[in-house]
Amino acid sequence: MSLPDFKTMYRELIARPSISALDASLNQSNRAVIELLAQWCEQLGFSTEITELHAAPGKFNLLARRCPPGMAEHSGGLMLAGHTDTVPFDDSRWNFDPFTLSERDNRLYGLGSIDMKGFFAFVLKALEDLKALKQSAPIMILATADEEITMAGAQEIARHSNLKPERCIIGEPTDMVPVYTHKGHMSSAIRITGRSGHSSDPDRGLNAIEIMQQVITNLLQLKEDLKNKYSLEDFAIPYPTLNLGHIHGGDNANRICGCCELHIDLRPLPGLSIAELQALLLQAVAPINAHYPNSVSVLDLHDPIPAFHGTRDCALVTLAEKISGQQAVAVNYCTEAPFLQQLGCETIVMGPGSIAQAHQPDEYLAMEKIKPSQQILTELIKQQCFV
Repeated sequence: MSLPDFKTMYRELIARPSISALDASLNQSNRAVIELLAQWCEQLGFSTEITELHAAPGKFNLLARRCPPGMAEHSGGLMLAGHTDTVPFDDSRWNFDPFTLSERDNRLYGLGSIDMKGFFAFVLKALEDLKALKQSAPIMILATADEEITMAGAQEIARHSNLKPERCIIGEPTDMVPVYTHKGHMSSAIRITGRSGHSSDPDRGLNAIEIMQQVITNLLQLKEDLKNKYSLEDFAIPYPTLNLGHIHGGDNANRICGCCELHIDLRPLPGLSIAELQALLLQAVAPINAHYPNSVSVLDLHDPIPAFHGTRDCALVTLAEKISGQQAVAVNYCTEAPFLQQLGCETIVMGPGSIAQAHQPDEYLAMEKIKPSQQILTELIKQQCFV
C-alpha cells in the first residue's frame, strides 16, 4: 500500500488537533497524530514504538526505526525528529479554520503547517522517493509530545537506554538553513506576598505592588548586567535577554495590595548555565527579601531549557551547508536539540517553513518552498542512509 500524496498527508496531520497548553481547558492529547504517523511509518517498513509520557499522561511519543539487514537498529544512522503538538490559537485572529488545510495565494494554511506537523509529510515523502535505493544505515523517525510547554517528550527520549543515533536533524522551521546552536529558555514567576488592609491606613499593611517596584528596578539592572557581561558574536542578539512579560496584582483601588506576581522570560547563551542564571536572579531579589523577610518568592513556570551548543565544523553541519547552499547560523529561539543531543549524536535544527510564521495567526507554508525544501531534505537523507 502506498502512502497518501503529500498534500493529503499534510491535510490529515493538521486535521487532528494536538494543542499543548498550561491551561488544562485547552490542553489536548496528541495520540491521534502519533497513531496516524505510526500507520504511515509501518507502510514504509518501519517498526514502531508508541510510549505514553510519564510526566504528561495522555501525551505520546513515537519512535519508528528501519534498519538494513545485519545492523543494530538502535545505534548509528540518522534520526529525523519533530514534535507533534501545536500552540493554542486565537480564533478571532484566524481567517481560516486552523484544523482544515486551506490553499490560497500560493500558501498552505493550517495550525502546525510549519510548526511543525508538516515536517513529517516532507520526511515520509522523501523516504518514499528513496525506496528504490538500497538503505545502508539505520533511519529513525522521532515524533515527540509536549514540546510547546514542557519538552517532556524530548526529555524522556534523552533518557532512552537503547538509542544511539549518529546524527539527528530536528525539522523546526528554518527555511532549510542549518542551525548549529541556539539560546536556552527560562520562564520564572516572581511572587510578592504582602499584607492587605484598608488604603486609608497604609502602615497597617505591606503593599506588594510597591515591593514589586523595587524588584523590577533590580531586574532591569540584571538585564543590563547580562547584556554587558556575556556575549557571543554568533548570535544576532549576542547577549542573554530578560523580558518582563506579564504582571498582575491587587483587586481594588481602596485596598492595600496583598499579592503581586510578575512573569519573566530569560534566554541564556551557550556557556551560561541554567544554575548560574538562576543564582543571578536570586541574587537580584535577595536584598529586598532581606528587608521584607519571606516576601519575595522565585518559582519556575516550567522546567528550564538549556542552550543548544553545537559546532560549525562537525560533519553534519558541513554536509547540510553543502546541500542547502546556506551557511549554518545561531538563533535566539529554542528547540528540543539540547535534550536529543544528549543521545550522543551530532545534531542540527533544519526544516521547511519560516520561523516568522511560527505561533502566528494564519500560520502557513509558502508553496514555492515545497519543492526546493523537499529536494534538500531528500538529498540529506540519501547521502547519509542510502547507496
